[in-house]
Amino acid sequence: MMNPWLPEKHKILDIIKETDMESTFVVEYDHPSIQHGQFFQLSLPKIGEAPISVSSFDDHCVCFTIRRVGKLTNVIFDLQPGDDLFIRGPYGKGFPLDEFKGKHIIVIAGGTGVSPVRSTLHHYLSHPEECKDVYAIAGFRDAERVLFTKDLEAFESADHFHTTWTLDRGEKEGFKQGFAMNFVKDIPIKEWNDNDYAVIIVGPPIMMSTTAKECMNQGVKEENIYVSFERKMSCALGKCGHCKINETYVCLEGPVFPYTKAKTLMD
Repeated sequence: MMNPWLPEKHKILDIIKETDMESTFVVEYDHPSIQHGQFFQLSLPKIGEAPISVSSFDDHCVCFTIRRVGKLTNVIFDLQPGDDLFIRGPYGKGFPLDEFKGKHIIVIAGGTGVSPVRSTLHHYLSHPEECKDVYAIAGFRDAERVLFTKDLEAFESADHFHTTWTLDRGEKEGFKQGFAMNFVKDIPIKEWNDNDYAVIIVGPPIMMSTTAKECMNQGVKEENIYVSFERKMSCALGKCGHCKINETYVCLEGPVFPYTKAKTLMD
């Protein structure tokens, strides 16, 4: 992108309804590579702009899983395949997958936090040679809020994946009851060397904080934990200061942070 402030018009290729509040928008995109965990700024003229995490991508498209929660997203949800969406990015730092090579990978996500880790899980699904195995825990509020059902089934069927899906309340076949953090104890962390695993936690701030603490209670070293969060990001270029915490610009240094840094930023 020549001008980082200028959104570019891209065609919507498909819209996949996930729940009654969330849909995945598949957008035509063939620019330079995206890092797993990065975000884009999505906009519509005269309506507004908002940061949205990448939930999947390939050489020809990028996917955004969007919740209908406000003025901009309400209008985006009125769009159809073939319509245009304005995007700029990608921005921020993603997950350091090169550092994770050859390790046990633990991914714990809550609710819409599954979206920013979806592409990472797909990466390990397609590249089992890059990890020892994957432990994936995803928690949802109830059966009506479950995202990416087909993806969850694909992860379940992979020989190198160990999966746990949970609901805060209610029941659904194949799902356990309780919070995602409650099942960290089932991962054989204490059998591994400290440099043999990496932990990714994504969800609401309180979920990430409590889950990270539970991981450490189970023997995880805090330097092995990575989290992702968005905080009042606006310009995505470190100029407006909306996302600034002390001297840290979340849009530039995040949204992915090592927990050693993130623990000083969480409210």
